[in-house]
Amino acid sequence: MVRAPLTAEQIAAGRRLGALLRDGRGSRTTNEVARAAGISPETLRKIEGGRLLTPSFATVVALSRVLDISVETLAAAVSDEAIAHIG
Repeated sequence: MVRAPLTAEQIAAGRRLGALLRDGRGSRTTNEVARAAGISPETLRKIEGGRLLTPSFATVVALSRVLDISVETLAAAVSDEAIAHIG
């Protein structure tokens, strides 16, 4: 199955998610946060850097728990920005 290319809005939303997670990490290292979330540091670097725009839901949930940011907060921030951009 071939995956359809991401839209400009999806790309922007993925980059915003990465930035929100990076801000939430604060002064903690990528290794520390990744280990606590059960993902590789490289995966976390890719998400934060906007190179992995569509991380799995399980990954987002794990990061939200480690960073103490609710999934609802992440979804609202990404969605609100996307809606404002479209509208």
